[in-house]
Amino acid sequence: MTGRGSIRHNNRSFSAANVDRSRSGQNVTFCNEDLKKVYHELFDEALAAYNAKKKKTRDKIPDYYEHIRQSKQEKLFHEAIFQIGNLTDCGCGSPGGERAAAALKEFAEAFQERNPHLRVFNSVIHMDEATPHIHIDFVPVATEQKRGLAKRVSLKQALAQQGFTGQSKRQTEWNAWVNSEKLVLEQIAQQHSFEAIHGDG
Repeated sequence: MTGRGSIRHNNRSFSAANVDRSRSGQNVTFCNEDLKKVYHELFDEALAAYNAKKKKTRDKIPDYYEHIRQSKQEKLFHEAIFQIGNLTDCGCGSPGGERAAAALKEFAEAFQERNPHLRVFNSVIHMDEATPHIHIDFVPVATEQKRGLAKRVSLKQALAQQGFTGQSKRQTEWNAWVNSEKLVLEQIAQQHSFEAIHGDG
């Protein structure tokens, strides 16, 4: 699934009605970084180089985080949510749920290595809802770009640099990437004694 991305929800700064607070201590946080700091770390150098080439102040970008926040083309970050099974076979606290959590942990630990152009800043497995699932929030980073900043936010370009290209309106870069990640998760799940069942949708 893709989420709108609520970092406060993911990190339990507030809890929705479907959260069992007594189990929140079982959640597994892989990283929880400040998004603005991550933007500075990723883009300050490229922003300085970009601004140095601009003669007029109005053509310069004072703050890249704000620039993307107000952009109509790009989002500050993207979120993907992965889950194995459902409430009947992988409910939290059940043996299936424990195996699902172990598989998701393995999946999460290698995510950044698999996706060098998707900078993960927040990643957490929730064990306090009905079924274990993981929220992975990342900034898509395109490098060696000719337009705009040499290093900039672009989901399309970041995924293209990882080898995913859109074939049609239905088969986008994002869909190709998600399918690839699902396959990785499926292979890990099978190592944790899960059987893959492919539905129609």
